Amino acid sequence: MQIILLEKVQNLGQLGDVVKVKDGYARNFLIPSGRARRATAAAKAEFEAKRAELEKAAAAKLAEAQAQGEKLAGKVFKLTQKAGVDGRLFGSVTNSDIAEELALPPVKIHCSILAEDAIKAAVNDYKAKSAQPTGQTH
Repeated sequence: MQIILLEKVQNLGQLGDVVKVKDGYARNFLIPSGRARRATAAAKAEFEAKRAELEKAAAAKLAEAQAQGEKLAGKVFKLTQKAGVDGRLFGSVTNSDIAEELALPPVKIHCSILAEDAIKAAVNDYKAKSAQPTGQTH
């Protein structure tokens, strides 16, 4: 299925790219989440009319994410979880756990922007990454 991307999608393309994806991926994920539209002639014309507005919104989203990243740069957060004698956690530290810790004042962050590899299952020091709207991680 041919679709027009309404925002940057990691490993797929940039805003405005017309790409071919599997039907199920488009119907079940990209289109319902508002990240893409079917690439019909009418949709292409409508997209071109709204292109500047969408690019401005994407730039604002990026600027907000970069400002939030600057607030977090160099800060250390401590999460406490139960662990066994061998250093393995009972459960794991998830994106939600990290976001909950970061939600305390003065920083608020949503768990959806944390990178997927933030989930840990052993006692140690880790650096968490955030997946910014552009797909870059910091």
